[in-house]
Amino acid sequence: METPENVTDARMTARVSNAEIADKFERLADLLELQDDNPFRVRAYRNAARVIEGLPRPLAEMLAAGEDLDELPGIGAAIAEKIATIVKTGKLPALAEAAKTTPLVLTDLMRIPGLGPKRVRELYETLDVKSAADITRAAKSGELAQLPGFGEKLAGKIADAVAHLSPEQKRFRLADAEKLAAPLVEYLKGLAGVKRVVVAGSLRRRRETVGDIDILVTAGRGAGILDKLKRFDGIRRVVSSGDTRATVIVAMNLQVDVRVVPEASFGAALYYFTGSKAHNVAVRRIAQGKGLKLNEYGLYRGDTRIAGKSEDEVAKKLGLAWIPPELREDAGEIEAAAHGRLPELVTLEALRGDLHSHTTASDGHASLREMAEAAREQGYAYLAVTDHTRSTRIAHGLDPKRLSRQFAEIDALNETFKGFRLLKSAETDILEDGSLDLPDEVLAEMDFVLGTVHAHFELPAARQTQRLLKAFDNPYLSGLAHPTARQIGEREPIRLDFDRVCEAAAERGIFLEVNGQPARLDLDASRCRRATELGVKLAISSDSHSAAGLETIRFGVDQARRGWVGKKDVVNTRSLRSLRGILRRP
Repeated sequence: METPENVTDARMTARVSNAEIADKFERLADLLELQDDNPFRVRAYRNAARVIEGLPRPLAEMLAAGEDLDELPGIGAAIAEKIATIVKTGKLPALAEAAKTTPLVLTDLMRIPGLGPKRVRELYETLDVKSAADITRAAKSGELAQLPGFGEKLAGKIADAVAHLSPEQKRFRLADAEKLAAPLVEYLKGLAGVKRVVVAGSLRRRRETVGDIDILVTAGRGAGILDKLKRFDGIRRVVSSGDTRATVIVAMNLQVDVRVVPEASFGAALYYFTGSKAHNVAVRRIAQGKGLKLNEYGLYRGDTRIAGKSEDEVAKKLGLAWIPPELREDAGEIEAAAHGRLPELVTLEALRGDLHSHTTASDGHASLREMAEAAREQGYAYLAVTDHTRSTRIAHGLDPKRLSRQFAEIDALNETFKGFRLLKSAETDILEDGSLDLPDEVLAEMDFVLGTVHAHFELPAARQTQRLLKAFDNPYLSGLAHPTARQIGEREPIRLDFDRVCEAAAERGIFLEVNGQPARLDLDASRCRRATELGVKLAISSDSHSAAGLETIRFGVDQARRGWVGKKDVVNTRSLRSLRGILRRP
């Protein structure tokens, strides 16, 4: 493995983000899978990508500090060496080598529902398909349906998936955008003369995907911030630069707009560059109705600025309460702010525990004790261990015997804790017919049962809904993990009658999860809001697969807040004693 001295160019810590490194390993895994390579090798790269995405610190920084990356879970010596090479050169030679025989662009096609590596390979080799547009062409000509193993039905489903690809897929996941922006934010904060650096836009609103980044800076006179910005080594390209604004491209072609604003206008600018277009239009109408003018420079009566220093100052002059950034989407928040009806949103600090985590017993990267210690460091009173069950073979799901051994180990560990408890559970597969893949006598040993859909995503809405309703009839089921099974940019939500599912969950006392995994964020904000309107309780969980992964729960909090969710709506804001009282048991 390369020594730290080989990668200590301090500028490299800004150059290569964890998101970029993870993306290279994920694409390498895709290419190797397309080439029918060793599945264990493919899995190793995918696991490495997942671990890297969840790390709280930049790998480049860890290397510069002389830390051994192969001590990280899921990162062996060979992968650690490849990471060092990426940090030093920005390239992964193994990826370039794999791309010599299989076009890298094909990895994008594997994200289309209905297409896996074998079908993508066949499309490429038989029809020279290299893009979504090529798939549409092949579907219209009938070539797609004529391929062996495809047929009219599958070809139609694939073509439909391509036609409905969300423009959100061209955006960055929230967690990735945050990590890509972080080095530039820290650089700006360290410049002489800088007073404040604040991220605005969709990243401040905590949208699940982000198209670009807006950063506002206040500084002393003559600080020359935008000239100094160009010296930041993480910039790939300067698109434009003026007296008060610069647009630059950073890692993974993410665009960042940096604006230097005067202190007197800071609040107005922050408000203007945070809200959605619809929200801003609605607020400006309120200003106009009062004979005022609102823009990024301030709130004006005629030519006189009457507010602008702070967002709160602007809001008060407009007769509004301050609106949390997550709500600024013109979805009723302005009326609520005008009439004192804004919800008291749930906070990360309100969570008393986490109800979804994995260990090395299935596909996690930390032991029971390591996960427990990490949860205790978070200040939690409890952590549910929810390893996969036997139907999820790819994740080494546990059968009844292995679960029994794990439960005994949990009991023994709990004897050593004071003020903290591991809860016995499992991410239990809901089978196609709605039954659970474990017998009731095993479910009865658990503190609560977490159900989930891991297969048969393609079922029609009526069947998918009935599947969940039948699962809800099991008296041991307490919660539903990542309820719509969506993966951002890769898999659409399963089709179901969401209102009916919510009504049944509320009636039976089953909570729905808000999954904090950056690739899931499921439930999304709109379904969070609808679920609570229908009386459903939610659990915000990390779905962590490592000790460091526990921190992803904050992304679940973001989506819950965007969905107008309050502390009272979330079961894991309660003490363990109170939680036990609401977890469903026969």
